[in-house]
Amino acid sequence: MAERGTDVGLYAISVVAHLVGTGQQNIRLYERRGLLRPDRTAGGTRQYSETDLAVLGRISELLEEGLNLAGVAKVLELEAANARLRSELKRARARVPAATCTPADPAP
Repeated sequence: MAERGTDVGLYAISVVAHLVGTGQQNIRLYERRGLLRPDRTAGGTRQYSETDLAVLGRISELLEEGLNLAGVAKVLELEAANARLRSELKRARARVPAATCTPADPAP
């Protein structure tokens, strides 16, 4: 669900749990459900990035609003799709000259 950012994993799960105010088991559950994908060391230890912290914060917000984990997964999926589409639209608009972005000329 969550897209990997360019940042790398820096935080251990215990630190992340403290920073976001949730339990380590909850974070592991979110990973099992595909809501986030932390980096792993060669030994398999989870390492969480700033992007992962932001995703965990959003998960907390959505859970507080009353969504269950399936709802949270769908919202995160839709938010990611929306961000991708906005980025594509911005790139498309940058390729088109400003003069062609005006409404179509009326038919003769």
